Amino acid sequence: MAWIIRGRAWRLGDNISTDHIISGKYKFAKINKLEDMLPYVFEEVIPGFYKKVQPGDVIVAGRGFGYGSSREHAPRLLKLAGVGAVIAKSFHRIFYRNAINIGLPVIVAERIPDVTQQGDTITIDMEGGVVRNETRGVEDRFQPPPPVLLEILRAGGIVEYIKRNNRLPW
Repeated sequence: MAWIIRGRAWRLGDNISTDHIISGKYKFAKINKLEDMLPYVFEEVIPGFYKKVQPGDVIVAGRGFGYGSSREHAPRLLKLAGVGAVIAKSFHRIFYRNAINIGLPVIVAERIPDVTQQGDTITIDMEGGVVRNETRGVEDRFQPPPPVLLEILRAGGIVEYIKRNNRLPW
């Protein structure tokens, strides 16, 4: 069964840190539930993001996405906000792994970040390894995740995978 993600692009530049996604100042704030942090996602980069993002929308960024702290809050909040995937020229390793662990697809692509503008329609074929900017008519290939990572992503993350299958994937 094909796995297609389709949504509007939210265009960002290079070096988007976990603090850009959710400021570290909220780490020790008296916030009881993760959902209560949604109003602060990208608060200094895209004011009001949590009210504007729609399910399946795609973050498209340059190099170095997700650098900074290893807080899992950043990818979890993006997923909770409705982001369907993040495409970037490169990711910092800890963010990349945290995203996989919570079931947020992360795609390394070279051409799409250069041609994408805010609001363009992006389609991702996760198994076929193709990302397409429908608005600009530009296609880019990427290395699809290995089958075990696709299973984890499809399940919604490693915890959900274990709950469903009663075992680790390896």
